[in-house]
Amino acid sequence: MTGLDLDACIEQLYQKRLLAESLLKEICEKTKELLLKESNVVHIKAPVTVIGDIHGQFYDLLEIFKIGGYCPHTNYLFLGDYVDRGLSSVETISLLTCLKLRYPDRVQLVRGNHESRAVTQTYGFYTECIRKYGSASVWTYFTNMFDFLTLSVVIDDSIFCVHGGLSPSIKFIDQIKVLDRFREIPHEGPMADLVWSDPDPDKEEFAMSARGAGYTFGSQVVKKFLHINGMSHILRAHQLCMEGYQVLYDDQLSTVWSAPNYCYRCGNLASVLEVGEQGQRFFNVFDAAPESDRLPPPGSQLGNNKDIVQVQYFL
Repeated sequence: MTGLDLDACIEQLYQKRLLAESLLKEICEKTKELLLKESNVVHIKAPVTVIGDIHGQFYDLLEIFKIGGYCPHTNYLFLGDYVDRGLSSVETISLLTCLKLRYPDRVQLVRGNHESRAVTQTYGFYTECIRKYGSASVWTYFTNMFDFLTLSVVIDDSIFCVHGGLSPSIKFIDQIKVLDRFREIPHEGPMADLVWSDPDPDKEEFAMSARGAGYTFGSQVVKKFLHINGMSHILRAHQLCMEGYQVLYDDQLSTVWSAPNYCYRCGNLASVLEVGEQGQRFFNVFDAAPESDRLPPPGSQLGNNKDIVQVQYFL
């Protein structure tokens, strides 16, 4: 990392200050080099703290680190949807990318459906980059880097972690390993299903999704997938949970949601999921960061975004 002081970058972001465009360009290029070496299925060991959707709620991300511990003292697995919706997507993805580069074995970043050129042009990240940097260059650096993010993580060979859910095209986890992930998320197919699909407690099999992408899947799908792959649990994000999390199918699947008071108006709680060395799971539930923590320092560019993105629950 010659010439790139990641500790200084991380400290600047913790102080709620944007990084220079030239720095972000270098950071994204180096992150692509790092992610290129990762499989589509990354295997890690517990203990690890798992984080669901953040959606540009930077102050709540800082609250997560206060609750769960700062890197590298805590291992983190982030399940995607780092950008869009919230007012500080740039700061959020900048910090997470720097932490991944600085502590590559202690920070895992999974791709969500919002880590996409098409989606970020509609739901806030593209507009925010232009507002804060005067051009779309930073958006281009990050969206090119998104193409390199892994699709899934397996904890202790027993917990399958993904942003969205399962696919009718994927029976074996090994099938994920051969997907070409280094591209924009397609409109359909197994890669799209992994980031777009949702469990449906009223179903047993696969069904069409109201999102217009991916599928809904039921209890029998989960049971078969876990049995075939020798797993005990599926862990995912992607769906707003008013209580911060949801557990389905006789404790075979969990949803973790980490954006409290989503879009600054939903009033929901959030959680992080702490997975212990013996496989035990504990949802640490929290509320939105205090208003006093949301004030940017004098002269900071943070918080200049005055537009609140309209809530659309299907994304």
